[in-house]
Amino acid sequence: MFKINENYLKLPGSYLFSNIAKKVAAYKEANPDKEVISLGIGDVTQPLAPAVIDALHKAVDEMANAETFKGYAPDLGYSFLREAIQKYDFEERGVKIDTDEIFISDGAKSDSGNMGDIFGKDNIIAVCDPVYPVYVDANVMDGRTGTYDKDTEQWSDVVYMPCTKENGFVPELPEKTPDIIYICSPNNPTGTAMTKDQLQKWVDYANEKGSVIIFDAAYEAYISEEDVPHSIYECDGAKTCAIEIRSFSKNAGFTGTRLGYTVVPKELESNGTSVNALWARRHGTKFNGAPYIIQRAGEAVYSEEGRAQTKEQVAYYMENARIIVEGLKEAGFKVSGAVNSPYAWLETPDGMTSWEFFDYLLENANIVGTPGSGFGPSGEGYFRLTAFGSRENTLKAVERIKALKK
Repeated sequence: MFKINENYLKLPGSYLFSNIAKKVAAYKEANPDKEVISLGIGDVTQPLAPAVIDALHKAVDEMANAETFKGYAPDLGYSFLREAIQKYDFEERGVKIDTDEIFISDGAKSDSGNMGDIFGKDNIIAVCDPVYPVYVDANVMDGRTGTYDKDTEQWSDVVYMPCTKENGFVPELPEKTPDIIYICSPNNPTGTAMTKDQLQKWVDYANEKGSVIIFDAAYEAYISEEDVPHSIYECDGAKTCAIEIRSFSKNAGFTGTRLGYTVVPKELESNGTSVNALWARRHGTKFNGAPYIIQRAGEAVYSEEGRAQTKEQVAYYMENARIIVEGLKEAGFKVSGAVNSPYAWLETPDGMTSWEFFDYLLENANIVGTPGSGFGPSGEGYFRLTAFGSRENTLKAVERIKALKK
């Protein structure tokens, strides 16, 4: 009899956003006359930039001719995209990254989940709390998290680093030394971003303890403050202790076309073993790259037109974020975030739990958000609203929320 990976059975219930989708579907079915506005899932709503569309059309035409047809992409990704990434994401910020340290993939979520393949099962992981649930879920599937406690909503072998109002939603160095440290900055869901001094402390800590940092920079395009680094490699010594994951989803709207990349420095080693070489082997054997057409679209993001157009899209979402935050504060909510990210992080009113507020908002204002508890125990009593909606729906949603307070 074949056997299954029993670690999957340890996962408590469905994925956060699957639960939300089920609740919303049930509500819409029972209330077909209601206009439901979603400020929940972090999916973009603006169309791809014209420069990206032009590149897609051109690449499709190339695939129609034998002379320009492309089959399998190179294991690391096409050099034209990796060279653009090298120049515009790193070199322009004074960071030296070689092209063979850049691995093109079909998205940051895939890389976040797949990264565990190259690490031993007995590694202790540490995560910010609250944070993007994929980090923990992927390690549950890999058998690294121990047992789940329903009362505390924590895993026995996971080091949780609370990000609360008391510490400014920035994690503190843990007492128990982890082997793998997940840092998302700007953070999803709190929207908080680490300053360079704060991030440098983590780099120094990781190098001292022999830990590796998996740094999720998916929201770096939304950073507005000068003392917030866009890459962990802006910190001294980061190339010997950190892996960085990037996405085209949030900065260029590729949620439906899927493109991302991971940087694994050649200086990063474990007992003399090159992590870069391991990831290259994993990348080549279990291919999770992106097609030629999509990589050409990614290249267009770095063109003069593409950079200007995608910058406008980021500005559009950040204006939505400003509208949400100012509207919520005017209505009397305690809210943070949305300075270096497209997320507003608010305290639930009247002692409501995160899911109680979800139901309240859906039923009384027909608005969908994301319960903070779904991102970790410290997210209880908080709620995330995304700025990725349309301007019209964002304005409508804010007015509906304000009306609840009257």
